[in-house]
Amino acid sequence: MKTLLLSALVLASTCLASAQATFPGLKAVLSEAEWKRAGLDRLSPDQIGVIDAALIRHQVGTTATMRTELAEARTAATAATKVNPGLLERFGLPLFDDVDWRTLPPLRAKVVKWEGGNRFKLDNNQVWEGYEPITYELVGKEIEIQARPHGQFALAVDGVNTTLRVMRLR
Repeated sequence: MKTLLLSALVLASTCLASAQATFPGLKAVLSEAEWKRAGLDRLSPDQIGVIDAALIRHQVGTTATMRTELAEARTAATAATKVNPGLLERFGLPLFDDVDWRTLPPLRAKVVKWEGGNRFKLDNNQVWEGYEPITYELVGKEIEIQARPHGQFALAVDGVNTTLRVMRLR
């Protein structure tokens, strides 16, 4: 059973990765009415190919930039939490600081847009990312980010704790 589930998961992720890796072309993306309204029906196949190639270059560049930004943000977030570990922290023992996570107020904001597969932007311009896949549609919803032990945060949607762990990127 585990092997079957693992095989299905690998197949699904491979299909998803290959589906997102190639641009299907303008003809596949636009409806027939949009195609004619944009005047693309008057272009030669070579001219359409040039436009498709430009869109692919743009998508690849944007994706590379976003991946670089994401890697830098993750590195910065990790480095910020590990700046100068104390003696207790070096041995994996809890820190005994004065701040109790239960007393920290939750952050309430509205989700403006998705910035990636698991990243979302709030109306206060903060960008957060889930450690686990976020299966909720968040755009336009009022969300709450609640403090958790050890400097962690959890996402609450519609006032219900989703138990999804999130981290702030910027």
